Amino acid sequence: MNQSKLTSQSCDLFNIPFFQFAQMKKFCPEDIPHIKADYKAHWERWKATILQVAAELGTPFAKPHIESWTNGWQVRGHFFAYFKYEYNLNSAAILSVLLNRRRLSVSLDWHCYRADRSQINVQQYNQWLEHVDFARFAELDIWRGDENEYDDFRKVSQLSQKDLTLRSDEDFWCIGRNVEKAELDKLDVTQFIVESIRDLLPLYEACHQVKP
Repeated sequence: MNQSKLTSQSCDLFNIPFFQFAQMKKFCPEDIPHIKADYKAHWERWKATILQVAAELGTPFAKPHIESWTNGWQVRGHFFAYFKYEYNLNSAAILSVLLNRRRLSVSLDWHCYRADRSQINVQQYNQWLEHVDFARFAELDIWRGDENEYDDFRKVSQLSQKDLTLRSDEDFWCIGRNVEKAELDKLDVTQFIVESIRDLLPLYEACHQVKP
């Protein structure tokens, strides 16, 4: 296995029965050292990949946010990072990169946890829906913000503009590319993430356009 590359084994990392340390201590204390070691090793690869992506993207991107592999009381169920433009740092619109037990996902996303202090609101984020060129973005995946990260997603080509109708003031869509676990072993992961982010930039920028 390439020691510096994200692979299908990186996804397998998340196939564990317990994520909370309290539960591990109760049911499988002997597993804690190797779970921690595995997480640290794969997370270092994840971090290196995201930083490599950042170096290739360059300006006007800000330093990426890379979520830690643990929050102190549990290990994560996925690895998560996101990118923003330097001048959109206070925006909850993000270019999200997520690795879970099923796949690697790169998407334009609304970061709900930052919504209350965002420079734009979710209605402004949703402006990108008006800019979807169904031919240009036909092969990208699209899913509602409340869909599960493990769900099967549709292609843009499978939907019409009418299908994109929002159900409420808080509703939003995500759009991007997903690659399944088995495909990671034959993929240049860094380039996949870089190219996917670049392809999403017209939609990311549309979120921040000020309407006259």
